[in-house]
Amino acid sequence: GKHWTVNEVRALIRIWSDKNIQQQLEGTVRNKRIFEQVAARLQKFGIDRDWKQCRTKYKNLKHEYKSVKSAQDSGSTSKSMKFFNELDAILGHCTMEQASKSDN
Repeated sequence: GKHWTVNEVRALIRIWSDKNIQQQLEGTVRNKRIFEQVAARLQKFGIDRDWKQCRTKYKNLKHEYKSVKSAQDSGSTSKSMKFFNELDAILGHCTMEQASKSDN
């Protein structure tokens, strides 16, 4: 699909940082409906993405965040990513087992 721009990712993260969305994502595995909401909210910013694209991007960001985070935890500073701080604000509070539970 079309590459996500920085603004699109920012908008996605802004929606994702909504406590309501986070609770829904943490509480479910079948999350198509949540990502349909996310896609609808992106639409309001003029961003045209379907729920599948949103979910894929979400999973990729989360995965990248986790690998950077665990690299940092083991003392490596070589790994970094663009939106680490924003994601850390969202994901940093939840325990790793919670995070892996909501992954599959």
